[in-house]
Amino acid sequence: MTRLESSRVVIYGLLAGALVGLMGSGLRVVLDQLVSALAFVTRFRPPGTPGEGGLLMAFGEAAPLGLLALPVLATLAALLRPGMRHDPLEEAVRQYHDDRHLPDTAADGRSLVASTLAYLSGVAVGRDGPFTALGNLSARLLTRMARLSRTEARTLALSCVGAALGLVLHAPLAAAVLIVEVLYRRFEFEFEVLLPAVLASVAAYAVYGALHGFSPLLVTSVMQFPGLAQVPMYALLALVVSLAAWLVTQAREALPGLEQHHWWHTASVTVFASLAAVLAYFVPETVGDGAGWLQVALRGFQDIESLWQGLLRLLLLVGVAWLALGGTVLSAVSAGGLLGVGVSSLLPALGLDPAVGGLVGAAAFLTTSHNVPVAATLLLATWGGDALLPALLAGTLLAHALSGEASIVRPQVRSHAFSPVHAQAAVMPDTENANMPPEERPALDKAPVEEQLYRVPLPDGWQGLGADDVVWPVGVQYVALVRGGDVRVAEPMQIFQENDELVLLASPDQFEGFAATLSSLRAR
Repeated sequence: MTRLESSRVVIYGLLAGALVGLMGSGLRVVLDQLVSALAFVTRFRPPGTPGEGGLLMAFGEAAPLGLLALPVLATLAALLRPGMRHDPLEEAVRQYHDDRHLPDTAADGRSLVASTLAYLSGVAVGRDGPFTALGNLSARLLTRMARLSRTEARTLALSCVGAALGLVLHAPLAAAVLIVEVLYRRFEFEFEVLLPAVLASVAAYAVYGALHGFSPLLVTSVMQFPGLAQVPMYALLALVVSLAAWLVTQAREALPGLEQHHWWHTASVTVFASLAAVLAYFVPETVGDGAGWLQVALRGFQDIESLWQGLLRLLLLVGVAWLALGGTVLSAVSAGGLLGVGVSSLLPALGLDPAVGGLVGAAAFLTTSHNVPVAATLLLATWGGDALLPALLAGTLLAHALSGEASIVRPQVRSHAFSPVHAQAAVMPDTENANMPPEERPALDKAPVEEQLYRVPLPDGWQGLGADDVVWPVGVQYVALVRGGDVRVAEPMQIFQENDELVLLASPDQFEGFAATLSSLRAR
């Protein structure tokens, strides 16, 4: 981005944050009312989190007839999203990498209603599902109100989603990092998006907190903070929890896709929600996203029983991710946290504090399931305190290193170079014609009418080459160079330097071929 583009995005980021904060505040009120109404029908209400005004106890016993409402709500959610391949978070990632096919405002509105119904169905869909859908809708509204370039629209779309996640997690900085980290399977970030995302998240949380308070989502009891000698043991615990999360990602990859078969998808959602309702009748602890039960475990009211709760939530999370019901962030945190508390309580000889183990387990699980080690560390440190950073860092980095590129977020791409938005030139310097005079080189074909400008980073290995040393493919023309924020018109004797960016003129089809060639070269 140029300095002018950055200034516009910063201003729009603040406006986006204010919009998300207002809409998110209203959504919280609506969700609270709907949850209370559903609890009246099912005769059961699981524990809540302090940040959302919940209590550390369950109320009632699940009524068999009342539980029939759960599969009905899940089925309605599936019917509202015909042909939808991804949950709201996956849709945000997909739209960033490929913004050629964006849903309209009505589709985003249906996604918000569907995510709300899925959350109310109680099948381990986290509260972050409807909030993420709200972020997508806010981005679409802002794009309609303002004249934004494609780059600005992509940046602000992620900023809105990050701001919405910051509201439900009560951790704006961690949410901003999460949304720029979840784009890639490797340890890469979108640094140009990070600042607008942080500003939007902070602005949104300021509005939201002024109306609902600034208390953290989870509150931990007095813990025995880990010393350096205990860090390896917590890293070992993180390894165990990460293995469980890795199994979830592998199960998700093994399941066939149902996106193109709408009625099969709807039927699968109905069956899955019905089985979850039957399970809830016998094991009420499986109702909801598990954040309330994790809070109960962190306060020391559950020990080894947290282990089997976490195992049951692993199975539910596989179904939620497979059927794209949404809300996987809080569900992953809850499953990992319960497993961490359970493993710590199961092995008292290790001297691990169950609450610390729960937070480390939650961070490790989220790292593996979503490929977000930095965001997971920041999130759990926000809830548990800075004294947990050594154990959290050891656990998340080990989990990320050993789990590789496994993830339940399907639209993630391997790295920056594999994103269609950031596709780089794949043609390497032509050694055979490198010394050929420019006037003797083959002329480029006449460019088609639908040409566009593309700005790409300088490919690896091109530093020190001259502009005349590169034979560009037919239909792709080198027109300018961006160096240090200044745009320089292409000249015959220009020498490429590190951190340069190239401005290319090509049609979308020709540029896609460029990207495909680059991907094939890097895959060899």
